[in-house]
Amino acid sequence: MKAIIVLEDGFHLSGNSFTGPGEVFGEVVFNTAMTGYQEMITDPSYKGQILALTYPLIGNYGVNDEDIESASPRVEALLIKEYCSRPYNRRAAENLGDYLGRHGILAVQGVDTRTLTLHLRGAGTMKGAVSTRASAPEELLARVRAYTGLADPDLVGQVSCAEPYAWTPGEKGSFFTAPAPSAGNGRHVVVYDLGVKYSILRQLVCRGCKVTVVPAGTEARQVLSMNPDGVLLSNGPGDPAALTGLLPEVRALLGRLPIFGICLGHQVLGLALDFKTFKLPFGHRGGNHPVKDLATGRVHITSQNHGYCVLLEEEREGTRPTHINLNDGTLEGMENEALRFFSVQYHPEASPGPHDSVSLFDRFVAMMAGN
Repeated sequence: MKAIIVLEDGFHLSGNSFTGPGEVFGEVVFNTAMTGYQEMITDPSYKGQILALTYPLIGNYGVNDEDIESASPRVEALLIKEYCSRPYNRRAAENLGDYLGRHGILAVQGVDTRTLTLHLRGAGTMKGAVSTRASAPEELLARVRAYTGLADPDLVGQVSCAEPYAWTPGEKGSFFTAPAPSAGNGRHVVVYDLGVKYSILRQLVCRGCKVTVVPAGTEARQVLSMNPDGVLLSNGPGDPAALTGLLPEVRALLGRLPIFGICLGHQVLGLALDFKTFKLPFGHRGGNHPVKDLATGRVHITSQNHGYCVLLEEEREGTRPTHINLNDGTLEGMENEALRFFSVQYHPEASPGPHDSVSLFDRFVAMMAGN
């Protein structure tokens, strides 16, 4: 079934849907990782986005029930070069096409994703559409330009939980999750669900932590009434500047107990401290981004998925940069000892990606223990 892909600047490509008919709109982005398509399509940070994968063969190891990062796919659509409908992997429960089709996700193969990526690198990410219904690119282009969904301020609300819940060891466990040690000594962590990945929760319970996940709109007083030892601000989708209601709650928590921010959570911390955020030309999405630890000089290879960045070039009121991206020099981490927080723009839990920075969860546990 033929599908047309059109960007708002008129650039267009075609391919063939392998999940049935449909038409979707969103921000068109690309990810350069070579593995981990299941983790990517279930990452809530991709809500509102049409994801193109640069690695040419997708689907060869199928889909399973263990490596998901949320309850269902979160991408608006998936664009790939070549689809493998017969996976060869003992862990595969079904093929990728059946999984996406079951959840109503439009997926297109036969797309020249590298040409698309080069275009986005030059022109920047932009809104676009994928359609099996449009007969010509010109017909779809008018609807793309009229689309206003990217301005939706409630993307986080669409992926956050509705009620608080406890995450227990082994729940939705991953094949790669280590046995739970006693390192956390039962420390209670409240996780603000801005679109949290399951792997973040797994990393906490693997360290013996008790984890309570709360909705993005939870007030600081409710969090404090739970008597947590620490708070984690999770990853999530969209523009951090849209989360104005969350900023007063984060400010009320600063200095009261240890806080760890990841990705969108890092950006929210920056805004709560009155730093500015800005949109990157085409974002950082992949599994091999080099990040330098400014304290040690060590370079970590990191997994990343974000389109915005905090602007903090030097120490300001006790908050100092801790990590920078070696590709473009943008901020990748910050900390403030007096306010008892640290944060990173990248994903230390990986999934997919390298595990160079997983020790940041150990640092968080040590902070909660007062070490």
